[in-house]
Parts: sequence; C-alpha cells; structure tokens
Amino acid sequence: MTTILRLPGDPAQLTLPALLLRNAEDHGDLPALSWRTDAAAGWTTLTWSEVRRETAVLAAGYAALGVERGEHVLMMMTNRPEHWLSDLALTHLGAVPVTVHGTAAPEQVAHIARHSRSRLAIVEGARELGLWEPSLADPGIRLERLVVTEAAQAGPHRTYESLKRHGFPGSLANLGVLEKNGGVLEKRSLPRAGTQERTDLFEKAWRETRATDTLTVVYTSGTTGEPRGVRVTHRNVLLNAHALNRLVELPDHVEHLCYLPFAHIAERMLGIYLPVFRASHVYLCPDPARVGADARELRPAQFFGVPRVWEKLAAAVRTALAALPAQRRAAVDAARETAHAHVACRERGEKPSAGLEAAYRTAKERVLDPILALAGFDRLVWTASASAPMPPDVADFWAGFGLVIMDAWGLTETMGVATTNSPAAFRRDSVGRPLDGLELRTAGDGEILVRGATVFDGYLRADGTVEDARDAEGWFATGDIGRIDEDGFLRLTGRKKEMIVTSTGKNVSPAHVENTLKEHPAVDQAYVHGDGRPYLVALLVPDPAAAGDAADLAEALAHAVAQANTRLSRTEQIRRYRVLDGEWGPVTGELTPSLKLRRTVVQERYGDVIEELYTS
Repeated sequence: MTTILRLPGDPAQLTLPALLLRNAEDHGDLPALSWRTDAAAGWTTLTWSEVRRETAVLAAGYAALGVERGEHVLMMMTNRPEHWLSDLALTHLGAVPVTVHGTAAPEQVAHIARHSRSRLAIVEGARELGLWEPSLADPGIRLERLVVTEAAQAGPHRTYESLKRHGFPGSLANLGVLEKNGGVLEKRSLPRAGTQERTDLFEKAWRETRATDTLTVVYTSGTTGEPRGVRVTHRNVLLNAHALNRLVELPDHVEHLCYLPFAHIAERMLGIYLPVFRASHVYLCPDPARVGADARELRPAQFFGVPRVWEKLAAAVRTALAALPAQRRAAVDAARETAHAHVACRERGEKPSAGLEAAYRTAKERVLDPILALAGFDRLVWTASASAPMPPDVADFWAGFGLVIMDAWGLTETMGVATTNSPAAFRRDSVGRPLDGLELRTAGDGEILVRGATVFDGYLRADGTVEDARDAEGWFATGDIGRIDEDGFLRLTGRKKEMIVTSTGKNVSPAHVENTLKEHPAVDQAYVHGDGRPYLVALLVPDPAAAGDAADLAEALAHAVAQANTRLSRTEQIRRYRVLDGEWGPVTGELTPSLKLRRTVVQERYGDVIEELYTS
C-alpha cells in the first residue's frame, strides 16, 4: 500500500484530473513518464508538473479541433507519449478517449468508428492511415478528421498541417491533421489559443467532470462476434485502484514497464490510471519485443504479464539453466527446492521457521537472485497475471525462484480485476479473493456473478445510450464458470459458452485440458474439441525450442498427450491429435489481442483437420 499519497477527496467522488492536479502539487518534481525516441536512445522523462503542463497544451490543441465534452475520440497508436498524454488531455476536456487495438482488421475499425459515432481519430502513421482512410470516405461514418503523430510517414501526396503552432508541445511537435471536407481530404486553418485562454479552458473543463462521467470506452475483442463497447466511469476505475493499492506493499513512486496495448483494460489500469493514482513512474515500451531488454535495464519492482508472457520468459530461463554445468545446475536445483518450501509454507498461511527463512535468504541471495538479475527480475516484489488461466507448471517454475505470480481474475466489465491473490493470502491454483467492495457468488450452473461499485453499468449502444447488463439486484453474469472454496478463494473451471458437452452429456472445460497438455515443454499451444462428439481431440502447436529431429518431436508430443491423459478423467482424455506448423497469434487471428484463444476461429480454420480426426 502506498502511504505517502494525499487523497484530495472521497475515493468514490474523485476524478482522474483531480489526482493529476494532486500529483503536480505534491510530487511535481518526481519523474512521471519516460520514453525513448528510438531503441538506441536514452530515456526522455517528464515530471508530474511537466505532464500536467503538456496535458493542458494538448487539451487546447484538441479543443481547437472542435473536441467537445462527452464525445468519443478514437486512437490507434503504440505506447508512445502522444498516446499517453493525449488520453489525459481528452479526459480533461470531458471527452472520452477510446483506444483501438493496432491489430484490428479494417472492418473492425469501421465498426468501432461507426458504433462510437466519433468525429476524430488520432493515429500513428502510414500503416494506420491505410486502416482509417476508408472510414473517412464512408458516408455512413461520422469520422471527419485524422490527427497523425508521424505525419511524414504518410508521404507527400497527402496534405497535412502541423499543429505545433496550435498549442502542441515541442516534444510532440510531429503531429498533423487530415480532414474530410465534402469528400476531399484537405488542410484547415485553426485558431490559435493564447496561454491564458488555454489555461482557463483547461481548468474550467476538468472541474466540470464528475465521478459518474465516462472515463473511457473499451471495446472488448471477445472470442466471438463484433467488439462491444464497455462504458467505464471515473468512479469504477478509481475505486478499483483504491482497492488494489491497499492489497500490495510497493515502493513509493514505483516504476511500471508499460508494454501491453492501451486497448486492454489491463494496461489502461496499470499504465495510466494506477500510475496517476499512485504518482508512480511509467516507462513506455512501444515494442513488446523489447520488454526483456528494458526489464534487464530497469530492474522493475513490479511486473505484470499475461500467462503467455510468463510462459515465454520461463522457457528462456529454462534454456539458460539447461546450459549450466552439472555442478552449478545441482546448486540451482537445491536452491529452488528451498524456495518451493518457503512458498508452500506461506501459501498455507504459516510463518516459515527460522531455519527455513535463513536457508531461503541464503539461497536467494547467492544462487537465485543472480539468475533473476539476468532477466532484470531480482528486485521484484509484485508479480501478477490475469486474462487467461495460468498453467500450473509455469506458476510452479517461478515459485522455484521465490516469485509467486499473483493470479487475478476479472473482465473489462470489472475494470480488469475482480478477484486477486495477494502476498498476504494466496493459493496458486486459484485467482484469489474478491477486492474490497465487491460481492461474489455462483449461480446454479456455476456461473460467477459479481456486484459492486467497480462493476460497469452497461454496454454502449450505437445511439449513445447504455444497455445495463446487470439484473434487478445489480448482479453481473460474467460468463465464467467457477467455484468458491471455504476460505473465499475463487477457482475457475471454464467459460460458460466454451464448455464442451460431449455426445454422452458430459461437461468438459477445454481450458483445463489445454493447460494440462501445455504443462509438457514440447507443447506450446493447444486447442481441444469435442462438443457433441463421443470423445475429445486436440490440435497441438509444438514449442519452437523443441523443434529438431521430426521423430524426436513426434515422440515428445506423443508423450505429452499420454502424460496429460494420466491426469485427466476418462471424459477429458485426448483420443486423437494433430500437430500443426506455425505459432498462433493475434496477427494470424487465432488469438485475441489479449492473447486469449479464439476458439471459433480455430474451429473454422481447421475444420477439415478436426473432421479427419473423427473420421479417418
């Protein structure tokens, strides 16, 4: 829990702009936002007072473009300062920033532009323009203008106007505007705001904002169907931040490595809202491929990754361990056994004995931390995951270094986290207990229901109204299936709509079977099928590190399936399987942007292969 912060009011009545003012007044000289202009450059940093000043200037620029209170402004950029600061600037105007994922297909971009009724979009460069210009030309979409952060990339055939003289700060001067006027793309002269006029506009606008106003709309990618717009208020976010902050002891002004897309509620909370709440320091990492290098340099005290990220990091460390000399590897194995014993003791709610505590401290200092330092993880005090079930073998691997990945659960509709493990109380096979202020229960079919002030109030309709998704008593049906144990810990068993019902009427959670398969190092990704069928089949993507002799790989995968089947019930066991080439991902379509498996896409894409598994 951060104890140095002054809350400028009741948490239920706070707004994000009120907290930014608090940061500028109380922590103005401390670093707030850092980024690189390129991979080889050093970090450029803004303090909290500079962030607020830049935000005010950007707000004036967007006001000059006609942005009004309550309207949605779309953004498609990587994790760059223009994105982060524009988000705050629009919020201070009372507008609603909406980030569209960079991997969205053109039809998804058009759907969001149409559904949100936005008149303005802020995009990064030439690639994004190719996705957005069709929406400018579509008479059924209200989009009138594109602001471009890398205008030079668009080429000389398009007309842009630099917005530097309209109030955009020198550090973000490479902005341009492309406008639709009667079907023609052209530039426009804009009035320039004076310093006092700009200040008056900024201060007046944010003070009119209320806690119940919309802070953002997050379009959930979902595993099927068109994206739905989740309306998120200042109150939803800041009460969630307040509850999360009370759970974890973090250093004051803790740093955060921001690499997940802002289109996800996870990075919106971790990379924008919680840092403003905690007055912490955000390092922007626009290229996820560089997150490892940045972590090694920054040695962060906290790190969040979806299970896929933790899996890849674990695979890299395993490879390094395998290359150690036998004597050194034996020392590491012994230290890991001590760390496992220490974690298990804490998990049972027991205080480690003096002997175990001393052995663990020695093992960590002399053996484990030097290995973690190679990944920049030797200073970690908080590690977390969410979005999808954490494979038990991955959680167990990191526990061998004394790192307990605090698995959490929630949806965009619950601000990303509804339940979480914490250092004071955790079960590694669970997703923790509900946050303060949230109620949790299960329906007769096992579906998890949540109620509380951090649960959203509905989905945005195309006409701008909100469709309340809660029942008459305020409960939101999450679509996830689970059970709550006697100690209040939630354990997930699957998605209601994804549950497999075999032809014999047996219910099977595909996520459970897939995670069991992926515990074998040879299996990187898995899809299980069997709805309406007499038995289950699987599609397997091998781990790239396991690639080699075809016969050896085939034997390893056969062993993986056989090993999984020994731990599964008869109904859950895999009868037949097929090995596929190529990793699944958001770009190829099998995973959502938040790295969840799109089951319908896999089923449709490999329908013939699945059918052969049942007929050949």
